[in-house]
Amino acid sequence: MSELVARTGRHQQRYEHGYRLIAGCVPFRYRNGNGCGDSSEKTVEVLMINSTSGPGLLFPKGGWENDETVEEAAVREAIEEAGVRGDLMDFLGYYEFRSKTLQDECSPEGLCKAAMFALFVKEELESWPEQSTRERSWLAVSEALGSCRHAWMRDALECFRKWHEECNGGSRQS
Repeated sequence: MSELVARTGRHQQRYEHGYRLIAGCVPFRYRNGNGCGDSSEKTVEVLMINSTSGPGLLFPKGGWENDETVEEAAVREAIEEAGVRGDLMDFLGYYEFRSKTLQDECSPEGLCKAAMFALFVKEELESWPEQSTRERSWLAVSEALGSCRHAWMRDALECFRKWHEECNGGSRQS
């Protein structure tokens, strides 16, 4: 059992103009070369987690609460949902979507606005708050694009791919 505890409830949830504000990240790491001793060639992999409400994979994300910055919320969600810690590298953008499961009195239409970040993973936790309902999968970016449950997450991943290419000039994205 994890000593970390996931936050629950919506009493501290942030809303803006009818949108529930969400924070999340695209966790990533590097895998060395092709296994033939060429350590200079690195492939980037992204971490996705299973959805608890249907098929497909997701990036860690959740409600941005009143007592934290959006960056703190993104880091917290990575720990709670995916059991990873690391360095928040850059803001990837805002993504609007409609949630069928997150409708409430402050957002009756289920409108959400997610702030997504790139997170360079430095540690995978052996235990984390949602490990009983979440499985982690490390995927090449091309494979992850085909596995995203939601179109807005594919858009965030495409933004991550472009950001990574600009910042790292040539690490393989596969």
